[in-house]
Amino acid sequence: MKEKLAVYAGTFDPLTIGHLWMIERGADVFGRLIVAIGINPEKRCIFSVGDRLEMLEQSVKQFANVKIDSFANQFLIAYAQSVGARFILRGIRTESDYEYERVMRNINSDWNPEITTIFLMPPRGIVEGSSSMVKGLIGPEGWEKVVKSYVPEPVFEKLKEAHYAKSK
Repeated sequence: MKEKLAVYAGTFDPLTIGHLWMIERGADVFGRLIVAIGINPEKRCIFSVGDRLEMLEQSVKQFANVKIDSFANQFLIAYAQSVGARFILRGIRTESDYEYERVMRNINSDWNPEITTIFLMPPRGIVEGSSSMVKGLIGPEGWEKVVKSYVPEPVFEKLKEAHYAKSK
């Protein structure tokens, strides 16, 4: 039987507990999971691609069937096809996520109907913790206590380094 390979892609700037939940579930469901950083020059990122790759590697090292990668100047469906994936894993937190992901799933299916998009919904306790929200919390006094609960430890350490280097 052919091993099931899926791609879970995002900017991961920064990686959150919600992303990690998706990776854990993806690692459970699929024989192999590629977590890929999609490089979008339109997005203003606080971390370099190298830093994001490093934080991902450190945060998912316990999953033997997870590989970290990145891709640029390519649609996600084309990247998934290029690595031989049969599935794309996507998370849905809100109604607006659903609408966007539904449209993208249909476009991707037009491109390649052999690749199936699988949607997962994170549990209520972590659904609010987006990368944008985390970035918006950094700075005011006491931010560390709040942000620490939304990101994996390697990411938290990098966020502190970046913040304190910037404030010097």
